[in-house]
Amino acid sequence: MKNHDLVIVGAGLSGMRAALEGVKAGIDVAVVSKVHPLRSHSCAAQGGINAAINPHDKWETHAYDTVKGSDYIGDEDAIDLMCQEAPVIIHEMDAMGTPFSRNDNGDIAQRPFGGASFDRTCYAADRTGQVLLHTLWEQLVKAGVHVYEECHVFRLVLAKDGHVAGLVVYDIKTGQLFTIGAKGILIATGGYGRVFLSSTNATTNTGDGMALAYRAGAPLADMEFVQFHPTGLRTSGILVTEGARGEGGYLINAEGERFMGKYAPKKWELASRDVVSRAEQTEILEGRGRNGAIFLDLRHLGKEKIMDRLPQIRQLALDLEGVDPIDEPIPVRPTVHYSMGGIRTDKYGAAPVPGLFAAGEAACVSVHGANRLGGNSLLDTIVFGKITGAHASQYVKTQSLREFPADALKEEQDRVDQLKKRPSTGIRHPELLHRAAEAMNTYCGVYRQEEGLATLHAMFPQFREEYEKIYVDDKSNYFNVDLIRAIELRNLLDLAETIVKGALVRKESRGAHYRVDFPNREDETWRKHTMAFWDENNKVVRLDYEAVRTVGKAEYAAVARSY
Repeated sequence: MKNHDLVIVGAGLSGMRAALEGVKAGIDVAVVSKVHPLRSHSCAAQGGINAAINPHDKWETHAYDTVKGSDYIGDEDAIDLMCQEAPVIIHEMDAMGTPFSRNDNGDIAQRPFGGASFDRTCYAADRTGQVLLHTLWEQLVKAGVHVYEECHVFRLVLAKDGHVAGLVVYDIKTGQLFTIGAKGILIATGGYGRVFLSSTNATTNTGDGMALAYRAGAPLADMEFVQFHPTGLRTSGILVTEGARGEGGYLINAEGERFMGKYAPKKWELASRDVVSRAEQTEILEGRGRNGAIFLDLRHLGKEKIMDRLPQIRQLALDLEGVDPIDEPIPVRPTVHYSMGGIRTDKYGAAPVPGLFAAGEAACVSVHGANRLGGNSLLDTIVFGKITGAHASQYVKTQSLREFPADALKEEQDRVDQLKKRPSTGIRHPELLHRAAEAMNTYCGVYRQEEGLATLHAMFPQFREEYEKIYVDDKSNYFNVDLIRAIELRNLLDLAETIVKGALVRKESRGAHYRVDFPNREDETWRKHTMAFWDENNKVVRLDYEAVRTVGKAEYAAVARSY
C-alpha cells in the first residue's frame, strides 16, 4: 500500500495548481490521473481567462457581472474571492511563462466575452487552456510531484470514523488494482459532459470524481444547471470558442438574418450563454435553422484576423465541417459544455465529508450559480486549485493516516472479476450509454418540461437494472478500455439521475435551467441550492436544499436579467 499526505485526483489545471501548493507547504503530495496530464480536458478550453487587470476595470465589476450571470444563485463570498484573486493569478501564470497574446504595447491582450461589461478576457489566440496546462505541467515536473499516470480511481474509501482513508486505484497499464492511503483527498476530475449524447467534452469527461464523492456520502449541488454552449460544431459538437464572437463574429439563421438583436438588444451575440443558446434553439425550432443548426459568420473579420486570432477554429471548421470560415459561415448549434453543479464545498474547497476537498468543474463552490460566464471556467480552475490546495495542505498537517478498511480492495477486485466473467449474452454497455445519453438530450435539453422530465426520471430504475447485466468483450489486463468504459457508465448514470431529479423538482426557470411550463424565475421559493445525496439503502437520489451565501451588497440584489 502506498501512502501520501494529500492525494489529488485529476491532473488538469485545478489538480496541478493544487499540487504546487502542496509542494510549497512541504507535504507529501501526489496526483492520480486516468490520462497523461497534458491530455486533461483543460487543454480544450479555447477563448480565454477573465481578470480585471486593466487599470480602467475593477474586480468589483467582474464580480457583479458574475453574480448577474449566475442568475443570482452563485455564492457571493466565493465570487468575490475569485474575482479579487483573478489579477494575481494572471500575473503568476505570466511569470511562469504562459505565452499570452499581447497588445502592441506589450500588455496582455484582452477580448470581450459574453455577459461581461468590460473587455477582460486574457487569451493566447484560441488555445488558452492548452498553454496554461503546459505551463503548469512544466512547474509540476520541475517540482518533482509524483504522478500516478493512466490510473483510474475506482473508489473513494472512508475510515470507520467517516474521515477519508484513501483510494482504490486501477492501473490501466497493467490491469492491477492497488490502494493509496491519504490524510486528505482533493477531487479535481472536471465535468461529466458525456452524460449527454452531444457534448463539447472529451470522451474521458465522465464525472468520475463527482460520482466517487457522491457514493461516499458527499452531496452534489445544483446538478440541474447544465450549460449548453451556443457554438458546438453541428456534426461533432466540438467547441467553437466564444472568442470567435468576442472578436466580432455574428450569429445568423438560414435566411442570413443576424437574429440576436431580437433576444438581447444590448449585447447581441455577447449576451450570457444561456440566453444565446435559447435564442438559437428558438430559431431552429421555428424553422429558421438548417439541419438542426444556425451559423457563425466570421467572413467580415477578414483572413488576416481569423488566421491571427482564431487559427484553431478555422482548422476545426475545415477538418470537421468542410467549411472555410474565411469564405462561408460555420454551422453550429447549442451543445452540452459545462456543469455548474458538482461536489458541494465552502469557498476554501472543503466538502462536508471530513478530509475531502474539491476544486474546478468537479466542485460547486458556487461561483457560477445557474449559468457560467465564458472566461470564468479557466479562472475558477486556477484560483480554486490554488486556494483549495493551500487549505487542504494545511489541513493534512493536523491529521494522521486512518486505518484503511481491509475489504475495500477485495470488493473492487470482485467487481472487476464479475464484469469480466459475464457471458456476452447480456447488454453491451455502449448501447446502454447511447440510450441513456440520447434520452438526456431529448428530455433534459435547452428547453425542459414536466412530462418529458418525468418520463426520463422513470427510466432510471430500468437503466440501473440493465447496468447489472452489462458485459465486456475485452477480458485482458493491459489498457482495457472496454472495462474502463463499463466502470465509467455507472458514474454517468449516477450523475444523470441527479440532474434529472433536480430539474424535475425545480419548478422555475433560472439560468441554464429553463422550464417551458414554469418560465419565470421564482426567487422567493427557489433562490436556493439543490443538494443531491445518494441513499444507499433505498438506491435513490434524495434532495435537500441550502441557502445561497450572500455578503449583503446592495448591488447584488436579485433583479431581472437583461442583456
